[in-house]
Amino acid sequence: MLTATLLALSLTVSSPALTDPHKKDIAMRLVSSAENSSLDWKAQYGYIEDIKDERGYTAGIIGFCSGTGDMLELVELYTERKPDNVLAKYLPALRKVNGTDSHKGLEPNFPKDWKTAAKDPVFQQAQNDERDRVYFNPAVTQAQKDGLRALGQFVYYDAMVMHGPGNDKLSFGGIRKAALGKAKPPAQGGNEVTYLNAFLDARKTAMKAEDAHEDTTRVDTMQRVFLKNGNLDLNPPLTWKVYGDSYTIKK
Repeated sequence: MLTATLLALSLTVSSPALTDPHKKDIAMRLVSSAENSSLDWKAQYGYIEDIKDERGYTAGIIGFCSGTGDMLELVELYTERKPDNVLAKYLPALRKVNGTDSHKGLEPNFPKDWKTAAKDPVFQQAQNDERDRVYFNPAVTQAQKDGLRALGQFVYYDAMVMHGPGNDKLSFGGIRKAALGKAKPPAQGGNEVTYLNAFLDARKTAMKAEDAHEDTTRVDTMQRVFLKNGNLDLNPPLTWKVYGDSYTIKK
């Protein structure tokens, strides 16, 4: 007889994880529908704006922010790989504005130069690598440890993208802790649907605590829809809405 942990692991092994190239592309399109109102996530390398969430500029394929350190780390990686890049001159300013919403030292040309850099395959790959290192890989790894299949792995990843890694109540770790206080994940013998509902409830609470994230439709009309349909493997076709816009992934 399988233990709960072995059962959870067997479920993970028997169905493709989010690391499967096609599943990963689906995850990127789902996030892009919420972050950029488009399924074309590869068109977002050059995206940049201040969305007034006290994180400074938000840019790139998963919303690297000038105020939270991940944009700084991205430009540092890009500069390590290509020292003469167009963004290297902003490193001193990015270090100074880290932790604030300030644009000091970045205006007026940083957005224009970001868009120029975004045409460079080296910068595109740097964005991919930092997305995976900081957000995707940690989220999927934790989800697999919790015995979650592809949908749960995506739920963790989307939360990690919006709220960031960390253990305070508004970060991914705090949201997971709140969920664990309500339900057990499959790896601990719990029901996967029950646990994911608890996680999404905790996620909504965290979202509503921040003005910039208080619209919870990416949970209500995307992730909760997949969960209610029992699509724990995140298999297409997928149909959902985000902020009133409808999307479909056919295959």
